[in-house]
Amino acid sequence: MTDEAAAAPPPLKITCTSRDCPNDRHYFRSRDPELVERRGGSGGVCVACGADLIDWERVYARNARDADYTFEALKFELIRHHYWHLQVDERARNHALRKGRHRLREALEHRLRKYVAGARPPFDRRQTPRSGQVIFYAQHATASCCRVCIEEWHGIPQGRALTETELSYLRDLAWRYISERMPDLPDEPQRVPAIRSGRDGD
Repeated sequence: MTDEAAAAPPPLKITCTSRDCPNDRHYFRSRDPELVERRGGSGGVCVACGADLIDWERVYARNARDADYTFEALKFELIRHHYWHLQVDERARNHALRKGRHRLREALEHRLRKYVAGARPPFDRRQTPRSGQVIFYAQHATASCCRVCIEEWHGIPQGRALTETELSYLRDLAWRYISERMPDLPDEPQRVPAIRSGRDGD
């Protein structure tokens, strides 16, 4: 380990429920049944400080032409903000390069269909890893990582399969994230050396 690595602070342990209210990074869940009913869904206020910052009706419209607003709203939640600003790790970058833009988009579609499109995905809330693929980053950043987050942020209820229109919307949000975070990703697959472990003799 280098001196620089040894001196670096440990990575922040940010979870879906983390919040930093003084810096306007929250955790939005509503536990008020009247508020949920009034908003026609589950979108609510910060559980810690009560910040009411999101126009849920506008977000729940799922209008791709209004994605700029949706992205700005997502960034008020600490976990989403974290993934919008987290440096893409080397393993995730290499995975994307090996796929290329065309195959990565296909992989994103496959992942959403397999892990969140069904009515009751297995291991829901635990099916999307935190690192290793830029697709995972995109899912967490756009709240398409599990059906709980999809319901909270996109107003799509749990317990039924996503429609093709809903799936297409989530895919387009996640793909826009990938395009913004990796704008120079080549269309075709690239040869990328394997990451070495760094141990002596490797």
